[in-house]
Amino acid sequence: MPGNRWDLLDGLVPDPLPTVSVVVAHYRQQAELDRTLAALARQDHPAELLEVVVVDDGSPEAPRVPDGIRLVVQADEGFRLSAARNLGVRSSTGEVLCFLDADTAPEPGWVTAMSRLPALAPEAVVVGTRRHADFGGVAVDAPVEQEGPRHELPAPRWLDDAYRASRDLLDSDDRSYRHVIGAVLACSRSFLEAVGGFDEDFTTYGGEDWEWAWRAWRGGAVLAHEPAAVAWHDGPDWAGRDSVDRQRQKNGETLVLSGLVPVEGSRPRGLRGATPDVLVRLAAAPSAGTAWLCVDTVLAALPGSVVVVPDEHLPVFAADARVVGASDEVAARATRTARVTVDLPAPVRVRDAASLLEAVSSVGVGALGTVEVTEGSTGDGQDGAPDEGGGTSVLRIRSSRAEARARLHGTEEFFETRCVAATWCERVEGEPSLAAYLGGWG
Repeated sequence: MPGNRWDLLDGLVPDPLPTVSVVVAHYRQQAELDRTLAALARQDHPAELLEVVVVDDGSPEAPRVPDGIRLVVQADEGFRLSAARNLGVRSSTGEVLCFLDADTAPEPGWVTAMSRLPALAPEAVVVGTRRHADFGGVAVDAPVEQEGPRHELPAPRWLDDAYRASRDLLDSDDRSYRHVIGAVLACSRSFLEAVGGFDEDFTTYGGEDWEWAWRAWRGGAVLAHEPAAVAWHDGPDWAGRDSVDRQRQKNGETLVLSGLVPVEGSRPRGLRGATPDVLVRLAAAPSAGTAWLCVDTVLAALPGSVVVVPDEHLPVFAADARVVGASDEVAARATRTARVTVDLPAPVRVRDAASLLEAVSSVGVGALGTVEVTEGSTGDGQDGAPDEGGGTSVLRIRSSRAEARARLHGTEEFFETRCVAATWCERVEGEPSLAAYLGGWG
């Protein structure tokens, strides 16, 4: 699928249907687990293609599960939801993975609706529709599709608004990871193995699903919300619960994510985050002066970047930890985590910082994956492949989403490349006057 166009698969049904593993995370919620397992026993997905794995996160007493349900238990070492989900994945066999929390009971069509897109497109990541109800006093084997609406509690309005505004995540962007909920999540096993499982460094409630969803988005995911995949959470939304510590807990989650998700709106505004948004790579420079001028103008536009320079020019950047050599571990980590990579074959001077920032912000969202900035081009700067009229590449801006999608499918067809003229930057010719540059007269 190009970009995030899951709508191109509307109406299609996988044939054959996939094998599906439902991983249910549990901790001291036997009654809620009973309701969820009863609901899973009523799914309309063929029983021979469905397995359920309950992962207990070290409850004082292991939960009771019916025959045919696989139970795995991990030691009680604190809150380890990420580790529990990962253990469930390792203990399962399905082609499609669905994740539920023990207190979230799905309606009969949930598995079928959640597994459709991941079975058709391995990069699809689907979030279901979580509703809230007060099931106190309701029999655990009562049909949730009937009892949920009868006992419904308010759902978080901001999430419903986000799904409506984004057309069920069809119009996803770099901040749409916030609309993916781990309690009602599905993806293909192959895609989860490609991007990695849940981050087990999360040891308090919240955030592990958003971190994974961000990593999935950067790794080429197609995000989709499935309105028909309804599951009922027993109790109010977390934001609606009374707790004097709720804001402090939410702040702790936000602080952790600010170091892991480097996009605007998530990263710090003034502080430097632990994860760079952009990796800039300068392949070669004839002198330290040309390298210095290039890097200074690039960092003026992209101050949160990591810049890799030839080792021979590192000494002039000793005071700035953002500038590293190719063999530095910081460069290796940025290669794995950056949202965008900017490749410079030779030093350039950025004349208009806003234009570089705009170009970097434009890739990976929608259908655009790469921007080639060229000098001497006879093209018109419109969408399409780099023109054949003799333009020389000045710099190349590439989204990690486009890179990952091309690696997944072995083709570049799912994201566009746009060739634009270098009207806001230029190659550094000869030996520049740094005094004139710094003084503003050259």
